Amino acid sequence: MAQKVLYTASSFSHIMNFHIPYLKWFRDRGYEVHVACGGVADKIPYADRVISLPFEKSMLSPKNLRAAKSLRALVKAEGYELISTHTSLAAFFTRLAVKGLKGRPRVVYICHGYLFDDDTEAAKRALLLTAERLTASETDVLMTMNGWDHKTAEKYRLGKRIVRIPGMGVDFERLEGSPAAGRELREKLNIPEDAFVLIYPAEFSKRKSQRVAIEALEKLPESVFLLLPGDGALLEECRELVKSMGLEGRVVFPGQIGDMAPWYDAADAAVTASRSEGLPFNVMEAMYRGLPVVASEVKGHVDLIKDGVTGLLYPYGDAGACAGAILRLMTSATARQELSRNAKASAEQYSLQSVLPQVTEYYM
Repeated sequence: MAQKVLYTASSFSHIMNFHIPYLKWFRDRGYEVHVACGGVADKIPYADRVISLPFEKSMLSPKNLRAAKSLRALVKAEGYELISTHTSLAAFFTRLAVKGLKGRPRVVYICHGYLFDDDTEAAKRALLLTAERLTASETDVLMTMNGWDHKTAEKYRLGKRIVRIPGMGVDFERLEGSPAAGRELREKLNIPEDAFVLIYPAEFSKRKSQRVAIEALEKLPESVFLLLPGDGALLEECRELVKSMGLEGRVVFPGQIGDMAPWYDAADAAVTASRSEGLPFNVMEAMYRGLPVVASEVKGHVDLIKDGVTGLLYPYGDAGACAGAILRLMTSATARQELSRNAKASAEQYSLQSVLPQVTEYYM
């Protein structure tokens, strides 16, 4: 009988976006792969079984306790060799589900970014840190992705073994594009040939702070355009903000994009305004494509970007400083070229081919 591995996360989209190569890795080694996530069950490549759980984003939702109860019954019934858990909420309730369980499977928690830091309000920070400390004894291996998270994990002993990984690895091959594709997309979007185009692909959420990028755009020349691929709870709010500021002709909301290559080809630089990150894919992708990146100075970004060398950093939430950094890029072709060259060279270490062997070694 094949050994079984269980993957858990808050949503199936998280697994689809980041983990298919890892599911394949387990299948190739003879494992039976089960995936349990919040939301409606969907077909997942390389998954032998897909289970829907009633996860909700609020940590205190009763539905999350029901999800933990279902997970506990599942673990008892299936006899997993290993559990690989992801996203803070799902990771907490997954580890809670196996707490005190005799003969429980090994648990590997890949932390894609703690949802707190030194600047988080005290009550929220205490709640989230307490959750991590409560389930530390069920965390056989904890993988962190940035310096702040790693230091915090070690300080509070949030896992039996704590290691740092360079993200999950980015499949850069799927991002190969061409200048012609970028020009065609710009024409389709009615963007002038001499425009300076920014791109910020991300989920529309409070943490991603697209509002800051939009407010920065208002302070920039009319020749600057902003591409905002993605979907999420705050999409309509951002649309309304753009409308109220009279920026409709300069901001593009294309929705969720499958093939990002031509969108990076259409851009001159990338911008991100996030409140905090683990190790963000959108920044690594932009760096690999040779786009200079203007990023908020927060955890995750500072691990990828050395200010003035591989990108430009500005204080989180400061739209004026963000606009100033973008202007610096616009007015100096030399700066753009140097940042582009350094960013692309730095991004190579985050390729899927480089990272996957590092992560799977810790699984074993």
